[in-house]
Formats: sequence, structure tokens, C-alpha cells
Amino acid sequence: MLKRAGGGGVAIVALVAVVLAGGLAYLFLASEDMGADPTDRAQVARGEVVYAQHCARCHGARLEGQPNWRERLANGRLPSPPHDSSGHTWHHADGQLFELTKHGVAPFAPEGYESDMPAYDGTLVDREIWDVLAFIKSAWPPEIRARQARLNQ
Repeated sequence: MLKRAGGGGVAIVALVAVVLAGGLAYLFLASEDMGADPTDRAQVARGEVVYAQHCARCHGARLEGQPNWRERLANGRLPSPPHDSSGHTWHHADGQLFELTKHGVAPFAPEGYESDMPAYDGTLVDREIWDVLAFIKSAWPPEIRARQARLNQ
């Protein structure tokens, strides 16, 4: 049997509840405000794993994209672009990249535009999307990172 410890037991239960609530809020309510920091080694490492699992098949293991990514395929769709500095990913602010990854291209493209880019909402949590973006940005040279960072201001 447990002995009653007075008010200390209540305080511990309250502390555990606060910690659990904070953890759940982080996991389930995390928003795009989290950000992608290409200098955060832990975030980049997590992003590399998620990228390998969900993105590399189309965008290349080394962020190189598919060949001739600016030329339409027979089905009228464009191949997957590179995410290295040769592509156009860095021409977009972090918020735009987050939204495109989470919701896919359809909400942002002209009506009738078709893309093979899936929406990752429901597949990846927000933190994982930010981690992937941090990984992608970590591969850019400093001058490209600086140019893209200006878009975030």
C-alpha cells in the first residue's frame, strides 16, 4: 500500500500533468512557427532521416531532383525539381515551403494544374516538415542561404 505523503503527492501529480500537457501540445499542436534552422545539427539530422523516407524517391538522395525537371513529361506534369542550390526551392520563404509540403501544390497552383507532389498533412507532423526543410537548407552554400533568409524577413 502507498502511504499518503501529504501535499507533496499532489504537487508531483500536478507537475507530471503539466509536463505531459506540454509534451502533447508540442507533438500535436506544433505549428509552422517552429522554423527550419539549417545550423541546428539535431534538426538537420532528423530532417535527413525523414527526407530519405519520404522525399528522396522523387527529389533525389542528394537533393538533385529528376532529370530535365523543367521539361514537361508526356502526361503534362513536371518532374520533381532539385532542392539543392541548382533548383528554385531557395526562391521561396520558409512559410511557403512549409505550406507546399504540408498541403501539396494544388491549393497554390492555377485551377487544373496537376502535380505529383503529394500533401504530407496526415503523413508528417509539422515538426517533421520543418526538420526536412532544415536538412534541405543545410545543403545550400552560405550565399544562397543568405538570399533565402532575406525572404523570411
